[in-house]
Amino acid sequence: MNPEKTLLLVGGLDETLVKAKELGLDVLLLQHPGKVTEEQETYADVRHVLDYTDWSLTRPLVEQLYETYGFTAAVSLTEPGLEIAGRINDLFDLGGTGYDVAHRIRDKWTMRQHLARYDPAAVGAALLVTREDLDSFGTRYGFPFIVKPTDATASIGVFRVDGPADLDRVWSRVAELRGTRTDRISDMYVLEDFLMEEYVYGPEFSVESFSFAGRHVVVTITEKFSGEGHFAELGHAVPARLDEETWDSIRESVAVFLDRMGFRDGVCHTEVKVDPRGPTVIEGHNRFGGDAIPDLVRAAYGVDLTTLAVGWPFGLVDELPDRPRAHAGACARFIVGEPGSVLSIDGVQRATEQPGVLAVRITAKVGDPVHALRDNWDRLGLVAVTAADTDAAVQRAADVIRDTVDIRIAGDGGQIHVARVAEVADRVTAAVGRS
Repeated sequence: MNPEKTLLLVGGLDETLVKAKELGLDVLLLQHPGKVTEEQETYADVRHVLDYTDWSLTRPLVEQLYETYGFTAAVSLTEPGLEIAGRINDLFDLGGTGYDVAHRIRDKWTMRQHLARYDPAAVGAALLVTREDLDSFGTRYGFPFIVKPTDATASIGVFRVDGPADLDRVWSRVAELRGTRTDRISDMYVLEDFLMEEYVYGPEFSVESFSFAGRHVVVTITEKFSGEGHFAELGHAVPARLDEETWDSIRESVAVFLDRMGFRDGVCHTEVKVDPRGPTVIEGHNRFGGDAIPDLVRAAYGVDLTTLAVGWPFGLVDELPDRPRAHAGACARFIVGEPGSVLSIDGVQRATEQPGVLAVRITAKVGDPVHALRDNWDRLGLVAVTAADTDAAVQRAADVIRDTVDIRIAGDGGQIHVARVAEVADRVTAAVGRS
């Protein structure tokens, strides 16, 4: 193995390994016991299985790997591995994103504190420690406001507090969740600290970017579809159907955010809301987005974020232009159902074979409970497609689900329900304009 062409990969998907090998890299893989697959044994040159989120376990192992094989870069594209990859970069002075920057982006309380140093009018936020903190925050900032974990994903444990009548209920739910791993959350996450922050109005978007030594390229802005009464994401579409002025304002706000965070290299997934006053960053992640967003970007733009992420530290990929242009549209839409339990799943292969389909990912299994939507874990699966433009892709994804995917649910009252595509409203047009 050549240390100058060796990547230390912390966690991640099989696809990441494949893309690294296609670039001619040797790969040392650290994988969590709950994420091991047979393909990783095939593609990784060296694989170690451990709870890599525990630095006391990971540090002696990576020191041994560095002495034995050497490596030029440490990269993670999965949420639990971001800070660990940063620690490794710092330990061996590898460059790339270090721990301080990774933590500053990933920890929502640290991010809010950091941004407030630059902007006195930044989104108000405070840690939630006692029941009285909810009263104090509501008095200071008004209602509604948001309560959420400082470092979780998938909208787990996020609550909107609409008024004083909600305070006891939200505090009770936070107390139940704090310190737990529930059956709906990966065993790599423990919910601990919770944050209160001002509610930001407007439709939400995610921004998929890649930074080249401090030059931030917004590859695309992704429309995010959601519903009322919950925080589950119901779909994603690229490129976002926005006027040029709004598009440019989002690009500028994300570049400013990344500069302030100290982020210089690699992929980033930044979530923003836009109201008539402009964009506000909700949170950031120095990884790509989930929910098949990399598939959408690749289909619409021909940009492979995974290849960029593993190739850039080695100088194996070219920089992107300042404003990549889409040649198609792409969309992922989700499958939801009435409460009950999954009785049968059919049509997945037929859906996969439909023209324009990029991915069909059914997360539900026969026998699984089906809940009313609260967060992303309550969805049953997704279908991602590409089409001529964003409008066509949004419609095409819905058609594929309706015409081919057949998930039957035994309802709590004994009825049989058929899972459906999550309906989405065109809220973007009314809020910020549309080209």
